[in-house]
Amino acid sequence: MPAPMKGQVCVVTGASRGIGRGIALQLCQAGATVYITGRHLDTLQATAQEPILNNSKKSFWESPASIWDDINNVGLRGHYLCSVYGARLMVPAGRGLIVIISSIGGLQYLFSVPYGVGKAACDRMAADCAQELRRHGVSYVSLWPGVVQTELLKEHIMKEENASDPLIKQFKFRFSSAETTEMSGKCVVALATDPNILSLSGKVLPSCDLARRYGLRDVDGRPVQDYLSLSSALSHVSSLGWLASYLPGFLRVPKWVMTLYASKF
Repeated sequence: MPAPMKGQVCVVTGASRGIGRGIALQLCQAGATVYITGRHLDTLQATAQEPILNNSKKSFWESPASIWDDINNVGLRGHYLCSVYGARLMVPAGRGLIVIISSIGGLQYLFSVPYGVGKAACDRMAADCAQELRRHGVSYVSLWPGVVQTELLKEHIMKEENASDPLIKQFKFRFSSAETTEMSGKCVVALATDPNILSLSGKVLPSCDLARRYGLRDVDGRPVQDYLSLSSALSHVSSLGWLASYLPGFLRVPKWVMTLYASKF
């Protein structure tokens, strides 16, 4: 079995479940030595996603301060500190890759104000850190997974009290075709083994774009849903949904268009 990352050392934070766990599994499968960190929901009851989903219909003036604390005072601060200490190991070696997990919420409103601010900050952190690290041979990118089949999202979809929530209904409709948590891991492995990774440093990289770039499929063999294609975007617009099936998949939605029409996507 090929082991393209044999001899490489990786650290994955938040690896006890969800996307972090999926990334750790794929890195191990690729032959890397992987160190993981995480925290257990039963004891802490605080993750970036849980308060977001529980309070997705609240405005920022109604949301408890703990949401901001969990996402930004804890989560974002953790991203920064891990990046700093990781870079201190990579710079002397003259090579390395840091991947921060963000989402389309960094571009348009999704879930809540703290969520959007945190994800936009992740994208900006990747761009600015890349600026300083590039001359040392270290790459830094922001990875945008699509809708992912995480344990937490599944739990919320299955709860009866959330059945009438339009956002939960949308996720439930898309859950069966959503990415597995290990798809993000496949993206990370592809990036880590790309000899030209520095050319991508500082960029926001949607998983669907990486799937096209590297010829990736999900671990169960499914193609990755291209949520940035024009046909996919139009399928969510009731008056234009009929047009989606007639458009070729290579037509993409520019990010500035997605910002203008965020409510449609």
